[in-house]
Order: sequence, then structure tokens, then C-alpha cells
Amino acid sequence: MLKSLSFFIRYFLFWIAFFLVNRMVFFGWNIERLDDVSNDEIFLSFLYGMHMDASMAGYLSVIPFILFIISWLIPKIPLQGKIILNYTFVFTFLTAVITAVDFNIYTEWGTKINARAVDFLFESPSEAMASAASSPLFSSLFIVFALSMFGFYLSNKIIFKQDPDLDKSYFLVKFPMALLILGLTFLAIRGGWGIAPMNPSKVYFSEKPILNHAAINTDWLLLSNYLKKADKKNPYQYLDKTQQDAILKELYPETDTTNTIKILNVKKPNIVLIILESFTADVVHELGGEQGITPAFSTLTKEGLLFSHIYSSGDRTDKGLIAILSGFPSQAIRSIIKENDKQEKLPSLIKSFGQAGYKTSFFYGGDTEFSNFKSYLISSQVHKLEDASDYNSEDLTSKWGAYDEVTFKKQVQFLNHESEPFFSTLLTLSNHEPFELPREGAFGKQTIEDKFRSTSHYTAECLLNFVEEAKKEAWYANTLFVVVADHGHRLPKNIYESFMTERYHIPLLVFGGALKAPYKGKVVDKIGNQTDIAATLLGQLSLQAQAYKYSNNLLNTATKGFSFYNWDNGFGIVEDKQAISYDPISQTIIYQKPKTTSPEKQEALLLKAKAMMQSVYQDYLDY
Repeated sequence: MLKSLSFFIRYFLFWIAFFLVNRMVFFGWNIERLDDVSNDEIFLSFLYGMHMDASMAGYLSVIPFILFIISWLIPKIPLQGKIILNYTFVFTFLTAVITAVDFNIYTEWGTKINARAVDFLFESPSEAMASAASSPLFSSLFIVFALSMFGFYLSNKIIFKQDPDLDKSYFLVKFPMALLILGLTFLAIRGGWGIAPMNPSKVYFSEKPILNHAAINTDWLLLSNYLKKADKKNPYQYLDKTQQDAILKELYPETDTTNTIKILNVKKPNIVLIILESFTADVVHELGGEQGITPAFSTLTKEGLLFSHIYSSGDRTDKGLIAILSGFPSQAIRSIIKENDKQEKLPSLIKSFGQAGYKTSFFYGGDTEFSNFKSYLISSQVHKLEDASDYNSEDLTSKWGAYDEVTFKKQVQFLNHESEPFFSTLLTLSNHEPFELPREGAFGKQTIEDKFRSTSHYTAECLLNFVEEAKKEAWYANTLFVVVADHGHRLPKNIYESFMTERYHIPLLVFGGALKAPYKGKVVDKIGNQTDIAATLLGQLSLQAQAYKYSNNLLNTATKGFSFYNWDNGFGIVEDKQAISYDPISQTIIYQKPKTTSPEKQEALLLKAKAMMQSVYQDYLDY
């Protein structure tokens, strides 16, 4: 039995060892990029990378394991010999080829090989060959040869030196073991028991991109691209580029800084950005929501400037985070944050403020590996990233990690010792399914709606308590707090479909010691989007915002008030308090408000929405 089981272990370890050698060669190929990289950091790249190596080893082991198990259970069916040997040699060679191609792509583009690069090779071979003309052909062929030969040698040494032993144990003994082996293989593929399956965030660990790129398993990344059907064709082609650009120029006009209303009494204030999970306008009385759900938030509106017609870009946190921090709209059927070669090219407020001399930090009570947040934040060069992995186990008492009160406490304690100016972001999580609380909620938990009301109430209380603690500190006087939701929610009203504009209505509130007194308790009714936060903030500090193509300065009198939003496969727009939503599959307007909107206005709105969707998705593809 043990001799038979050793085959599974030896086969799996072969791929781990082979990937380790591939990573060593990657570092050797890119040695000139390692001037500021220590040996300890290189070691960590190997250590973190083994997690993804194990996932890819699991993928490559599935077929050999199944073949061996069949022969193991039914010895009369000999499938374990040359078939597995040839399979292993083929994939060893393919891995060597992918590795060599990846090295050249990384040299030219600074990104790992992906589906776009492979598609480019097959769809435009002449252009691909032209692009590869500057690549060192001999070195590339040598790497393919050397890695292949090493792989063949290693596999023979570890796996095939002796024929697998098909012992004569009883079927009832072997069958449960076979199920266990397949289960462990699936677990390796998935990346463990955690909420988040294997994704690049699990191996990203450094502010130095090359270390993260080295940790990524190249084969896994390419496979992931194809499993996601990475398609470089834009499914939202409606207008010619001239018409599209003309519409975008109207929606995002060039502005003069002299037209910006200055609301700050500090030239270089601290910025504390609070992103509230699922904090829909329907829980804020001042925005037309139910009264009494979030009285703590209502208290803060009296101290700040409230933007009353702000909409989220999408319907999930991964899309909201990009819209807020990068000023880049949601991409409907895609999520750019999950694709490292793309999200690394996005502008970021974290990076912009860091380049302006700010200390940057990000706090989250959950796992930032979820939806690839961690990779994005590290790529944005955040100075301090704190999530559930940094918390004590006694703090991690909710399904998602730590309750909001714990995270707010950690942030204020950190900021009390942070050098100014700083740009610090916090993402809450308690107002998320399953809507858990550390104590009895204000609205109980009899219904899902009441659970949502209770967690919304709780998060607002945590926010107010955080602000009250901050007021005791000297840095408060120089600080602007920016509070916005990551997206809306169907609850608590439970009447809005994903295509309804109200589903995307969210609060945006600014307050703090840095806000001029005349603006406290006031309301701005210009229509806007999460993506407009970037240009609005940078405009107040007279910092450049040109990189944020889809961001309007809400406090500039020359900007047009509108908001674009989308969901999995549809999109809509709000302008002049009129809204439409469009289904691109049925090619119809499926929602409009008010219902009396004229056909001419409908057509004008639809053209703008189509121009936005087409442009955003094309930019996503081009990144």
C-alpha cells in the first residue's frame, strides 16, 4: 500500500521541484532588475510562490492520478505506465516553452505571459514574429532545451526510476484512499480551505513588482486566463471612434482650476477615506432612505458636505474599490482588479498621494487576498497594508474576519503615530452577508431586511465612534474625512433589480477639521459617480488628475453632472435626473426614470451610455 501511495507523493513533488527551478531561472534571466532586492526577499518569493505551484501541480496531476487509480483499483487495466510517462514529458516540454516565452514577454512588456499574448501569436503570427525579433533566440532555445532535459531527468529520477507498485490490497481498502487522494488534489488546486480560492493575491507579498511576478506560477496564470476566456474583442461596439470620443469629451470636459470651489482650509490636509460596505442611500434618511436606521451617519452629515446624487459604478466591492481609488468604471462582465497585468497599469489615489509626499495606508478586517485586493494595493505601492492576517485570533470573530469596531480602532491607533500628511483608507465589512454582529442589533434579526438594518446601524455607529476618537487627536484639525459606499444594495427595501438606478444610489460625505465652516451641513446636488472622487480630491489639493480619464471634479462649475453604471451584462446612465438602463443582449432599454422621458432624450442618453461602455471596455482590453 505504501509503495503505491508513494507514487502520488513523488509525482506531485516532481512538479513542485520543477517549478522551483523555473523560478530560479526567472531570477537569473532578470538579474539586472534585482539591484535593490535582498536574498531574503528572493527566498520569500520562492516561499510564497510554492502555494500557487502546489495549485498548478494539482492541475497537472489530475489525469495521471486518475489513470493510476484506475490501474490500482483494477490491475487488469494497465494505464499507469507509458501513458503517464509521455503525458509528463509533453507537459514538461510545454512548461519549458511557456517559461522561455514568458521571459521574453516580461523583458519587453514587464508583464507575465497571458492569453492576450498567446492569442496575438496565433492570430497575428507575422506581427508576433516582428515583435519577437529583438528577443535573444539562442538563449530562449537554450532555456527550452535545458529545462526540458532537466525535467526529463528529474521525472525519471523521482517518478519513473521504478515501476509503480500495484499492490494486491483489497478494493475496499484502496477505494477510500483513492477518494482521499483526489480530494487532496482538489484542495491543492483550490489553494486550501479558505473563503478565497487560489488567486494571485495569495502569492503577492512585496512592494517590488518583480518579486510578486516571480512568485506567480506562469503556467497557472496562463491557465487562469484561458479558463476565464480572456477575450480581447470588445462586445460593446456601437459607435465609430470619432463619435465615441466626441461624446466623452462632452461628458468629461477639460476644466480650468480657477472654476474649482475650494472647500478646504488646509493646503495639504491628511485624507482619511472610509469605504462602507453595501451602504446604500436607502439607509440614509438625508438621501431619501428610511428614517432611524443610521442616526450616527445623520449626525456626521450636519458636520460635513453631503453629495446627494452619487451613484456606484458597479455592484460589487472589487469594482467599487477600483472606481473609488483608480477612477476607473466597472467593466460589466469583467473585473480588472483580478488581472494583475491590467490593474498594475491603472492610476491610483494611493500612488498619486504617495508621489505627493503622503504616507499611505489601507485597513481591512477581512482577507485582502479575496478578489485580488492585495495584489492591487501592493501594486499601488501602499506603504502600510493591514488585514485579518495581522490580527490576533480573538479579533477574528465574524465570518469575514474582524468586526468594524476592531478595524476602526486599529486605524485610529495607527494614525495617532503616523507622520503627516497621510492618506489612509479603511474598507468596512460588517454590513455584508450574513450580516453578523458582535451583539444584539438595533433592529433585531428576525428578517434579512432587519439584519441589514442592524448591520448598517452598527457600521454607522462604529464610524461615528471612530470620528469622536479622532477628534481627540491633534491630527484631526488637519484632516479631511471622505466617506463613500463601495456599492448599493437591494436591501433594506428589497425592491430594486440590478438594472434599476436606485440600486446604485450611495452616499458621499466629506467632513473634518480641514473643511471650511461655511460648507458644514450643506448639500451638493450635482449628479456624480464614485469615479469622480479622484479628480475632486486632487482638484482640492491642486494635484494633477489627467491620468484619471473617467473622473470629473464635482466641485468644478464647468463639469457636467452625470453617472454611468453597469452590472454583469448591462449598463445605464443618469443625467439631469433622468435615467435609463440598457440590455445589450436584447438591445433594448429595460428601465427608465421617469417613465415620461421623451424618445429624443432616451436616444441621447443611450448614445452616451453606449459610448461610455464601449470606451471603458476597450480601455480594459488595452491595459
